[in-house]
Amino acid sequence: MNDPYIQQLFAERIGGANYGKSTAIYKFEKIKRAKAAARAAHPGTELIDMGVGEPDDKAYPQVIQALCDEANKPENRGYADNGGPEFRQAVSRYMKAVYGVELDAQTEVIHAIGSKSALRILPLCFINPGDTVIMTVPGYPIFGTHAKYLGGEVYNCPLTADNDFLPDLDAIPEHVRACAKVMVLNYPNNPTGASATVEFFEKAIAFAKENDLVIVQDAAYASLIFEGKPLSILQVPGGKDVAVELHSLSKSYNMTGWRISWVCGNPLIVKAFSDVKDNCDSGQFLAIQKAAAVALDTPQITEEISAKYSRRMDLLVEALKAAGFDAKKPKGSFFLYTGIPTSAEKDGQKIEFGDAEGFSQFLIKELLISTVPWDDAGHFVRFSVTFEAHGEDEEKRVIGEIRQRLSRYKFNF
Repeated sequence: MNDPYIQQLFAERIGGANYGKSTAIYKFEKIKRAKAAARAAHPGTELIDMGVGEPDDKAYPQVIQALCDEANKPENRGYADNGGPEFRQAVSRYMKAVYGVELDAQTEVIHAIGSKSALRILPLCFINPGDTVIMTVPGYPIFGTHAKYLGGEVYNCPLTADNDFLPDLDAIPEHVRACAKVMVLNYPNNPTGASATVEFFEKAIAFAKENDLVIVQDAAYASLIFEGKPLSILQVPGGKDVAVELHSLSKSYNMTGWRISWVCGNPLIVKAFSDVKDNCDSGQFLAIQKAAAVALDTPQITEEISAKYSRRMDLLVEALKAAGFDAKKPKGSFFLYTGIPTSAEKDGQKIEFGDAEGFSQFLIKELLISTVPWDDAGHFVRFSVTFEAHGEDEEKRVIGEIRQRLSRYKFNF
């Protein structure tokens, strides 16, 4: 039992004296509990997890072998601090080969221990009390969470189908523009799967220059595309003037647990990130950085992974359309984001859905299909094609099972 005075010591940013007393349950905890209950209620039925946002396979053999080789070298045993030259140079080669972006490996690239870590550190470079961050909803909230920890504020731009799940920059009020320092973008987008266009990035860059803003573009899914070529904000004229881009090997190289990413772009922002990062961590293990360099010099790995997700996405879209969903294949990422039905009918019984959370819970409990609900800007669920399946026959079997389970109900939209 803690001494009672400890309850009074917590920072206001995490709840102050009321920390730990809330009975609210986080969305992903609700999903976790619902999955456990569904498995217990139906022990003989496979639960199909379409909510997991991480690859279903391990890193490629040559990358794993490189890690083993490098881990055995005594020169890699020490602190990495702000990174080794091999990784920075590999990033520079990769950005040139995949995106056509020229980067100075010494001044315009810095590694991070995963994109989440980078999004935690970057607010420390810019946000003072009262400053505003422009973000999008639905979206990944880490930058905004830490901006609030620092006394900043968040202005959320809704992502809607009417605007192709891109933020409406013209709708941002003047008073927000006046106090905003940073705009956070994420394309291809989590959770919508939407992709940015050159025209949108041109508009975002112009918006940043007009309003004295920095752009942080979270490009964790940028190389996972199903058509055309990958797009970087840094290849758009003026991009490097105002922006940094975050890239990660987690999704594009099946290296989620390795925690290796990078920040690149505007050299002054990269320097600021590097200086603050130096006071936050001691760098990722050099063996991981050197193995990541091997991966980056093999971009065809990502092309193979993208082809797998594209194939699975085609199957999933067909299955959802057969059940009445207005499902559309995204141009990239591994997320399919689709509007929920208003109700479902079976054997004369009708179930109403007031929000995406209710529909997601229905899918888990009744059909043992796990998705992630989003009610931030309309009512949608996110399917991820990272479900576990090894080989095309197994992929077809899993999607066929989804189609069969959905067919038990008549969905109304």
